[in-house]
Amino acid sequence: MSQNRNNTIRKGKIHTCDPKFNIMLKGISPLISPELLAVMARMGHGDEIILADAHFPGESFNGRVLRADGLRIPDLLAAILPLFELDEYVPHPLVMMAAVPGDELDPKVEESYLESIHISNPDVPAIERIDRFAFYDRAKSAFAVVMTGETAKYGNILLKKGVTPSL
Repeated sequence: MSQNRNNTIRKGKIHTCDPKFNIMLKGISPLISPELLAVMARMGHGDEIILADAHFPGESFNGRVLRADGLRIPDLLAAILPLFELDEYVPHPLVMMAAVPGDELDPKVEESYLESIHISNPDVPAIERIDRFAFYDRAKSAFAVVMTGETAKYGNILLKKGVTPSL
């Protein structure tokens, strides 16, 4: 076994924390890309990140867009939230888009999100629903938008980061 700075080479494979290579870290889901991990680490309390469905116009609203094509939002929520403190100083650290008049929400979408959210945040407040254009405004000021493979209608969710507790 040889070592070179942040890299360890074993059996011809590089094991590293360098984002130029595959991440090999304990406790971090392989669904979280090195770019997403870096963005979450750079976010401060009060910053917001949007997990957007595949139809969301993320590039039109935000200059920091990450790709998570093919990944469903419930899976990403289950991977992200053990690492991401939700803001406990606001009434609603989770926000989704409300249906436009004449349209209907599928309650199974929010239920599937809450199932994943409750794994690490069992006491989280209810998800707030806001108007489509208010959601777009939040996307403009969000720290980042993650474009996913989610195909559920009204599947976008905003997460507001809280203060990470001291260890």
